[in-house]
Amino acid sequence: MITEFFMPMKKVPTTTHQQKQVTVVNGKPVFYEPADLKAARAKLMAHLGQHAPDKKYTGPVRLYTKWLFPMTKTSRNGQYKHTRPDTDNLQKLLKDCMSDCGYWKDDALVVSEITEKFWAKIPGIYVRIEGL
Repeated sequence: MITEFFMPMKKVPTTTHQQKQVTVVNGKPVFYEPADLKAARAKLMAHLGQHAPDKKYTGPVRLYTKWLFPMTKTSRNGQYKHTRPDTDNLQKLLKDCMSDCGYWKDDALVVSEITEKFWAKIPGIYVRIEGL
């Protein structure tokens, strides 16, 4: 089974899952998502929900992602983006949202990942999932 799609976005979410915050309530730590993380999660969920497969992946998968960021004055279309954010930080929130949208039983099924960042005229996120 293969699932493949492109989610065009004027601004690709760069807020990472690691930006969760902690506060103390009645002497106990309580974790929460700041507003920018909530907004990034909502944006991803809205886009991903449109492409969720009819049937969840239940076996090992390979996940290809291409993060396409809006070009700058000094970048070229298709040029690798070698600045922040780190690809591993981008992937965590994306995979969590894909789990919530029903792409797979658990994101632990992702046994192979190929992730790239580029500057692009049309920004967004390309996703391809292959059952292995």
